[in-house]
Amino acid sequence: MPKRVMGVETEYGLTTATTTGAPSSLTPEDAAQRLFKRIVEWGRSTNTFLTNGSRLYLDVGAHPEFASAECDSIADLVAMDRAGDLIFQSMVDEANRGLEAEDMPERIHLIKNNVDSAGNSFGCHENYLIRRRRDFRARVDSLVPFFITRQVLTGAGHIRKQPGGAVYEISQRADQMWDAISSASTRSRPIVNTRDEPHGDIEKYRRMHVIVGDSNMSQTSTALKFATTEMLLVMIEDGVIMPDLKLQDPMRSIREISHDVSLKTTVELENGRMRTALQIQREFAEAAHNHYERQGYFADLDDTRSAMVTLWIEALDRLEEGDLDSLSTKLDWIAKHNILERYRTKGGLTWDDPRLTRLEFAYHDLSPAAGLATSMEKQGLLESVVTEEAVHHAIDNPPATTRAALRGRFVGAASEARRDFMVDWMNLRLLEADGARTVILKDPFSPVDERVDELLEQV
Repeated sequence: MPKRVMGVETEYGLTTATTTGAPSSLTPEDAAQRLFKRIVEWGRSTNTFLTNGSRLYLDVGAHPEFASAECDSIADLVAMDRAGDLIFQSMVDEANRGLEAEDMPERIHLIKNNVDSAGNSFGCHENYLIRRRRDFRARVDSLVPFFITRQVLTGAGHIRKQPGGAVYEISQRADQMWDAISSASTRSRPIVNTRDEPHGDIEKYRRMHVIVGDSNMSQTSTALKFATTEMLLVMIEDGVIMPDLKLQDPMRSIREISHDVSLKTTVELENGRMRTALQIQREFAEAAHNHYERQGYFADLDDTRSAMVTLWIEALDRLEEGDLDSLSTKLDWIAKHNILERYRTKGGLTWDDPRLTRLEFAYHDLSPAAGLATSMEKQGLLESVVTEEAVHHAIDNPPATTRAALRGRFVGAASEARRDFMVDWMNLRLLEADGARTVILKDPFSPVDERVDELLEQV
């Protein structure tokens, strides 16, 4: 089975609270400036690449964003995603120490979710490198039903405010999607963005940019999201025709599925059939399993991929049986719902109660002290896919088997030598008085390059 490079981009919500309970006077822009103070001092910009090969920057609207290094294993990707959380939380801690030293009551919090209290949405984007082919649009079209229905496995849960009373739903992003496929990412918020930016050899590759997914606190949900999608991409590249599951109204379907935590809602296909999200997911899962069986790919899977491939079927079985509690240590939307529902029932609250909203945000708070999901993971109430050691290793070290290894080495060496340099996903530039020495890295799969070795000798 061919290797695949993947990555995740996560935008975080930035908020402030006070130790006194009074309203915060710190604007999001001020908070962001304090948050990125160390980064600006180190890299002279709020946009920088790190020694682990990842990109860290301040996006539009004072949203801190972490774009992971290229990963060719699910385990590396999960570790890198969680490393991004820890990197940002260390920046929060440093900023808060500064606020405390100035006797300011404000404290900064980073929330790994997708909708703020005002209803503004921000994303968690997946990137998959795929081989270039002429029928890309048609192939992506065939995956839209999969992306719309996979929220039953990968949704992060959300309290949705609506006339007549708030309700709990499966996905935070479902109500924010307005198009199935588009080259725009903010104006129309498509499920799949089709801008042709492969960050690699454009003759060979293109990048599938998926923006429908929720930001996950559960490592299992993250791993499942990427592993199941990867299986279908393998099928596409092998020339397999996907099951005919095109939806009559994709944007209506994604909302109807999210709004029904009983998972009983049926949506209409173009051919007139009615199917639940679980039935659609099962058709994709069985098609993928059958293809892997025929091709002998199961023997090529590492432990993490193998576990997720198995869980795909097992989770669908349990959801169809109504056994949601058995997945409460794995799937975000169920884990969070159980916490909120217990609190709601105990207090006799409606879903509109602001205490539930605060509790929902606490689930996504990166802080070890305030974050519910973070605490649950430490207690084993949310299962881990990778070890703490792997996560801490990923804070400073790139994946060893992709182009990120070259970028990480270069950033580390140039920073240590205090040399001026510029880096992006494909280019390494060592700035000299007489110009720049540049190496272009077109192969995302290659962790070695003699040209980079020569460049490092000049550092």
